[in-house]
Amino acid sequence: MFYRTAESVSPKHPDKLCDRISDAILDAYLERDPEARVAAEACGGHGVVFVTGEITSKVDCVDIPEIVQRIAGNENEVHTKIVKQSPEIAQGVDTGGAGDQGIMIGYACDETEEMLPLEVVLSRRLNQYIFYRHPYDGKTQVTLAPDGSVDSIVASFQNVSKKELRELVKKFIAEHKLIGKLELHLNPAGDWSQGGFDADTGLTGRKLIVDNYGPRVAIGGGCYSGKDPSKVDRSAAYMARKIAVDYLRKRNAHEVLVRLAYAIGKAEPLEKTVIIDGKPEEIEGYDLTPRGIIKFLNLRRPIYEKTAEYGHYGEGFDWDK
Repeated sequence: MFYRTAESVSPKHPDKLCDRISDAILDAYLERDPEARVAAEACGGHGVVFVTGEITSKVDCVDIPEIVQRIAGNENEVHTKIVKQSPEIAQGVDTGGAGDQGIMIGYACDETEEMLPLEVVLSRRLNQYIFYRHPYDGKTQVTLAPDGSVDSIVASFQNVSKKELRELVKKFIAEHKLIGKLELHLNPAGDWSQGGFDADTGLTGRKLIVDNYGPRVAIGGGCYSGKDPSKVDRSAAYMARKIAVDYLRKRNAHEVLVRLAYAIGKAEPLEKTVIIDGKPEEIEGYDLTPRGIIKFLNLRRPIYEKTAEYGHYGEGFDWDK
């Protein structure tokens, strides 16, 4: 065993604001047009938010500035540049093919009820514990020692004093019965009041490890937020998680890793591997075409803004069950 560390960021972190904006735009289109093709990216900071991307839909009345200001604040000036999906990409998707090439990773383990690595769950739950009491920009980080005990905790939160942060972290430690060295680093650079877009710029898709399974598990590399389910870097990643969960349960395994790979315009995956406690085999019994995945997980619904808050796995979504 070795030291293991994972971090979590609050929904008011600049990058998470951009993820949430992108997925809120996606939801707004899917609510009115389940077949909408959406790829929306946001970049924001210091009073200005830029939204750009490719959207093809029968709906043209989505109020993007209203969405941005609901999530990030009315003080933000909003600039948009939206075009239709490239016809070369569309022709491959129209026939049922994948919207892009890529590798998608699914993972599940028996360390926690969430079937996620313990360091990921602890850093996220601590972040939520603080955020629900102080809904501001913030980060948490947990390091586990080789024996699985907690070696150190880092927490930096806007508008929360070091003293109050210490009280909250100690309550969290007591409630979760955590043991170990428990070295605390709380607002280590000092208390701070300027956060979110006032302090830093954000960008959609810049917190990929937080969105996935933490740094212990490889990821395929594709961003999720702002993309409709025809993009397999989102939908197939969710399917890979579902397969990992299924195999973990039916094989009574300790750890399952799933690898799927696609080519743009092609419906069937080029790779469909499941690795169960270190032993690989080919996945069987699932329709892994984009259309099959979308139907199985019912992905053409406005369900995505919530996924952008605290990670796409372990929060009770359908692909976690």
